[in-house]
Amino acid sequence: MGLYDRYLAARIRRNDLPLPNCVAVVITERDLLEQDSHRTIEKFFEWTSEYGAERVLVYVSVLDGGVVPTIQRVFERCEAPRTVEVRDIDDKERADAPIQVSIGLGGKHEFAAAVRETATEVEAGTLSPHEIDADAIEERLIFPTDPDLVIKTGAERLSDFMIWQSVYSELHFTDVNWRDFRERDYLRAIRDYQNRQRRYGR
Repeated sequence: MGLYDRYLAARIRRNDLPLPNCVAVVITERDLLEQDSHRTIEKFFEWTSEYGAERVLVYVSVLDGGVVPTIQRVFERCEAPRTVEVRDIDDKERADAPIQVSIGLGGKHEFAAAVRETATEVEAGTLSPHEIDADAIEERLIFPTDPDLVIKTGAERLSDFMIWQSVYSELHFTDVNWRDFRERDYLRAIRDYQNRQRRYGR
């Protein structure tokens, strides 16, 4: 850790402001096809653990479905301080691990699957239409956690990841590409988070 990184870390720890309990990061398939890309992933997991995040969500935006097995192998190579659960578009069960990875499983697909499951239960008579509310939909989402902080690397452009869960999340954009993402970039995201007043839609 360099001098500037130590300065940022000291400020974050000294100001006694809340740290994000759940952190999500949005990256692209191209980021993970770089050589030794798993090293940045490993470091990111370490930083989130060091600065208090109990749950980590990683969304990998995928344009070519053929690269999914390669990306899965990247995460298999990672050494992480906690259990890593990797999901792709074929997974339907709810994720529960401390570190959850979504490969190409966008929010629109996830939301549509939850609505489809709800409609099936109504048709089967196991769920009344009057019982359908926000909680009923959330119970059927694959990723049940609402991130406090969502980090998007590379550009100020969001994907459709967790479009339901992140409605009240704090968004942090950085023009730093994932392969160049350093601890100071993560600390800046935390500092940005701490400087905001969260209103949760109120």
